[in-house]
Amino acid sequence: MNWKAVAAAAAMAGIAFGSVTAADGTHDSRIALMKQIGGSAGALAAIAKGTKPYDAEAVKAALTTIATTAKVFPDQFKPGSDMNDPEVSPKLWENMDDFKARAAKLSTDAETALAQLPADAAAVGATMNTLGANCGGCHKAYRLKE
Repeated sequence: MNWKAVAAAAAMAGIAFGSVTAADGTHDSRIALMKQIGGSAGALAAIAKGTKPYDAEAVKAALTTIATTAKVFPDQFKPGSDMNDPEVSPKLWENMDDFKARAAKLSTDAETALAQLPADAAAVGATMNTLGANCGGCHKAYRLKE
């Protein structure tokens, strides 16, 4: 039995479940979800930079986490949730459709990469360029730095 694959599958299931159950719209829940995406992006970046060896299971797990988390992230911004979050621009509330579209694009791009799994570090790097552009554009538009 491939224990590495079993461990990766269990981790993906736990992350996906955590993403769905953490949707309470507080600053802390938003940060927790962003840390999941950031951790996954970091794992992909390490492979792309060559500081970690290419590992298809790790790439699958990271892309799955990004796709799953990006889908539920907009649920953190429902009316009545924490609109005074110090890291969220008021523009997000004014442009909710754009915000949701950006999250959906990140999820779709991660799912596309998952379906066409990057086969080496260079391909992971190209995937990171796409996903990073999604993240950066949304952060530029809607994230405030404290």
